[in-house]
Amino acid sequence: MDYDIIIAGAGAAGLNLAHALAQAGLDGRRVLLADRAPKTTNDRTWCFWERGDNALEAIIYRRWSRLAVHSADMSLLLNPAPYMYKMLRGSDFYAHMNAWLETQPSIERVYGEVQGFDDYATGVSVRIDGRAYRARYAFSSLPAQPQPHHHALLQHFLGWVIETETPMFDPATATLMDFRIEQAGETRFVYTLPLDSRRALVEFTVFSRELLARDVYARELRSYVEQRLEIQEFAITHDEFGIIPMTDAPFARRASAHVMNIGTSGGATKPSTGYTFLRTQRQARAIARALKTGRDPFAAAPGGARRFQLYDSVLLNVLDKHRQGGAQVFARLFQANPAATIFRFLDEESSMLDELRVMASVDTRAFLAALVDVLTRR
Repeated sequence: MDYDIIIAGAGAAGLNLAHALAQAGLDGRRVLLADRAPKTTNDRTWCFWERGDNALEAIIYRRWSRLAVHSADMSLLLNPAPYMYKMLRGSDFYAHMNAWLETQPSIERVYGEVQGFDDYATGVSVRIDGRAYRARYAFSSLPAQPQPHHHALLQHFLGWVIETETPMFDPATATLMDFRIEQAGETRFVYTLPLDSRRALVEFTVFSRELLARDVYARELRSYVEQRLEIQEFAITHDEFGIIPMTDAPFARRASAHVMNIGTSGGATKPSTGYTFLRTQRQARAIARALKTGRDPFAAAPGGARRFQLYDSVLLNVLDKHRQGGAQVFARLFQANPAATIFRFLDEESSMLDELRVMASVDTRAFLAALVDVLTRR
């Protein structure tokens, strides 16, 4: 057998898994990390809330201790303690991981097209550019299709890093959601993450079934910067466009006898929010712990309690069926609950008391109708 483990895809999920394997003391096992090409550019930005330090805390680019949420009829300034809202840039993540991989003699990298997986009695053969590599297990973050007949929205966004000539931003306060824009029958908001007093990432985000024309994102962003932020003169130093699935459709964790899907393809994306990065880290640590103790890694990755899956489905149903606008839903949640309670709930670490308080703060009629619809479908 060529390797103990093959990781197909060297994005966030694959690199976090390689790192978790070493952290768990599995750096003696031979690992092959496969991807199409080296990743070096700042192709994405990951943001998340977290208590305490991350395993990659040294490369966290920015942190915010205050969060603002705005809607048409209220503005809130939130203290998320004990959480901090954090930003990790793709370029910093890749540079850090590439440097770390150079110190790991048991991890080999290969670049090429992953063409398929072939199980055999005691392992799997992975075809990469026509060559077969064998291992006991393979973990794949390559795109996978969820099962049909479930809620399926998209979170799509365009973000600009803008720079101004004079100070315009409060570096300690991030705007998590600003719904004071035309909703157009969808859930639309802008968030602003100041990098310093003169630079900020401003991102226009939509939850809907269909994408918009590319010029619409740019038009909405420019309108927000000029009218809401009242900034007329600015330079765009970086832009990023992204699409994240928001679906309660189950992704098959076990792709075959010896192949496990990870990352978004393995269900790591939170259906109701689109947040993924921390969940890939937790998934990676669970897999590493299972391998360390000789347990089945396919059963180890956390999938969340069934009640949280139901909560996600109900919220997606509310938004998908237009039972209530996302602006009203999220504004009421943050208005009625401490930010820490909402974050615990979305992290699936809340108590039943937390969850009852969250439920009491939403539109009962809209969410009960969604609950009935979801349970009927199931």
